Amino acid sequence: MTAATENAAAASEPRRAGRELLLEAIFRPAANLFVPPLRRLAVPPPAVVLANAVAGLAAALLLARGELLAAALLLQLKTLLDNLDGRLARATGRVTLAGRYLDTLADLAVNAALFAALARVTDRPLLALVAFVALTLVLAFDFNASALYREAHGTAATVPRAAGGAVERLLATAYRVLLDPLDRAVRVIAGRRFAPGRTYDALTVTILANMGLTTQLAVLGVCLVLGAPTVYLWFVLACFAALVPVQLRAERRG
Repeated sequence: MTAATENAAAASEPRRAGRELLLEAIFRPAANLFVPPLRRLAVPPPAVVLANAVAGLAAALLLARGELLAAALLLQLKTLLDNLDGRLARATGRVTLAGRYLDTLADLAVNAALFAALARVTDRPLLALVAFVALTLVLAFDFNASALYREAHGTAATVPRAAGGAVERLLATAYRVLLDPLDRAVRVIAGRRFAPGRTYDALTVTILANMGLTTQLAVLGVCLVLGAPTVYLWFVLACFAALVPVQLRAERRG
């Protein structure tokens, strides 16, 4: 496979319904540059997921120690790797259900570590805990609104076939316990509050996409560079508060 073909395979990954500006402008193109060399080196996609988690956890450790600039830089590396693993999996034909679960759970673990570090460095543990819960809900709305939009327009992402391995079953159980309730809650809201046959529109999912994890970690990085980690906690709460008017707008349109 030529480099051009490899890049095309990586770029062919189905995109979310909403366009996250930082992802599209910076991190997706940067991630695509690394797909051909990693493919030639036969790097397995799960290794990239684990590297993503290690970078995120290392950033949390540095943040807890007050090394804000180094933490900010590692967070952007974590975002790059987070956007690389799926493209590498698609380019190599190694998209798996276990990989998808691992990617999502790794993000959750890193987020928990980051907010624990923020609690320490800001000396605002309650605010950090509330912000962590708020961010988890914001990301759940982002993911599920996009999925519902794609389903309504016949462009739902293909779910890999279950392989049935022990690791996959373990990851699936962890996902069902930790994240499935949030997914179901968003879909219940959509089912009860929208008129029959209606769901989130393109503008709504775009707004939610720009509250996504790539944007969140970029904003956190800026706050750390400026020496203002507490500002990021309030930013997360502002995103959470914005869910109400965003949801009401979507319902009125629907």
